[in-house]
Amino acid sequence: MAYVISDACICCGACAGECPVNAITEGDGKFVIDADTCIDCGSCANACPVDAPAEA
Repeated sequence: MAYVISDACICCGACAGECPVNAITEGDGKFVIDADTCIDCGSCANACPVDAPAEA
């Protein structure tokens, strides 16, 4: 399952910088993860200061 980013996202971009497959982009008010590209590694969750990314 791919990770998803909750509404807790503060748009800091920490997660996007850690994604090894560039699956994370800035969306409308929060970052979003492309489920088809996500490899479920958890790097985004480890980098996020507000724990917004979580397994879907």
